[in-house]
Amino acid sequence: MSSKPNISIRDYHPSDLQAVVTLFSTSVHALASAQYDAAQRLAWAPENADLQAWQGRLATLQVRLAQHRGQLAGFIGFTANGHIELLFSAPSYVRQGVATALYRDAEVCLRSLGVAALWTEASLTARPFFTRQGFSVEQAQTVVRGAVTLQRFAMRKSLRP
Repeated sequence: MSSKPNISIRDYHPSDLQAVVTLFSTSVHALASAQYDAAQRLAWAPENADLQAWQGRLATLQVRLAQHRGQLAGFIGFTANGHIELLFSAPSYVRQGVATALYRDAEVCLRSLGVAALWTEASLTARPFFTRQGFSVEQAQTVVRGAVTLQRFAMRKSLRP
């Protein structure tokens, strides 16, 4: 069994845009294939990503990147009021502590801001991870993208004792 990689976490910079979008797409198509079919994955992560839309989306978030030896291993995007909007690991870094390190970094930041609760919309793939972090499902949701539906879960975690 290999040891967990030594991960460093840093802020996102606009020059990271293409790497982040590529990791997102690779992650969705490689890691969600057991829970979502090909049409659903394409609706979620189209082959030709709209980089301008991504740029605008990321500009509204605090985005942190996990790196290992200069390679992007994962990223998280969250708002100052506790919404975890994005959390993805590169397929080659799954189950190596990358998502956990990113999540913990974000939680520390949000606790320091006095946020009382965190929430997210977790995919079928991400639900077990968020459950392990102490989130509970509030409701199952269905998202419609064109003619395709995707299931996800509204989840919440209180940061108060």
